[in-house]
Amino acid sequence: MNIDGIISISGKPGLFQIVAQGKARIIIEHIETKKRRPAFSTDKVIALGDITVFGYAEDLTLIEVFEKIYDKEGGKTSINHKEDSQKLRDYFESIWEDYNDEEVKDHDIKKIFQWYNALVKADILKKEPKTKKATKKKKEPVSEEE
Repeated sequence: MNIDGIISISGKPGLFQIVAQGKARIIIEHIETKKRRPAFSTDKVIALGDITVFGYAEDLTLIEVFEKIYDKEGGKTSINHKEDSQKLRDYFESIWEDYNDEEVKDHDIKKIFQWYNALVKADILKKEPKTKKATKKKKEPVSEEE
């Protein structure tokens, strides 16, 4: 999975993908509507790849949390972020039992599910095939009679 270049901008609904960069602004594209517009240096931009979710034993990056949800859902959309807060917490706990329920607030969990579902619908979250180490095989001599 790769969410490099996917951002959230405070005050603007949805997620955006960075398309180009300039001196004092970036050009962004909404992942659902595909509309492009500038985002300026005064906007509060948060890269999804930089977000960490608190756990008791260890913290997980947002992409690791997305991978857990992706594995549980089989690559399909998850629970709706508008569900009851307790239902969302119970579901989140079924994905990751060791999350810090004191530090991770209800609105954080809602945002995680909202972003996950938006990324799946936009076909951005995909499991990358694991590459196998190349094994050297002996080349068999090719006969010239063929």
